[in-house]
Amino acid sequence: MKKTIVLGASTNPTRYSYKATSKLKAAKHEVIPVGIKKGEIEGITIENGTPDLEGVDTVTLYLGPPRQAQYYDYLLSLKPKRIIFNPGTENPELMKLAEENGIEAEVACTLVLLSLGNY
Repeated sequence: MKKTIVLGASTNPTRYSYKATSKLKAAKHEVIPVGIKKGEIEGITIENGTPDLEGVDTVTLYLGPPRQAQYYDYLLSLKPKRIIFNPGTENPELMKLAEENGIEAEVACTLVLLSLGNY
């Protein structure tokens, strides 16, 4: 299973970051939601700031490009295999940085990938 960070996690069940965390958990992936507010999603604590994590396979983004810049160094330091840019999070600058650092930049929807079995 793929250790995944959901960046931009929210406690609001109508938000896609919440739904993605829930679906990743249901699919037996280790999921770490990271957001600005404290809380939890289906029993998983939302981490705040830039938690020190290792062995990250995927980062799935739920932050718009203007809010991503503060996480550039953090995301690159995690050395994930890929970063998924969900609809509305596409960012050519971060995509280029990722690729320059050997990280796959994938424009996709995590929920669709999971539903198709292509995650």
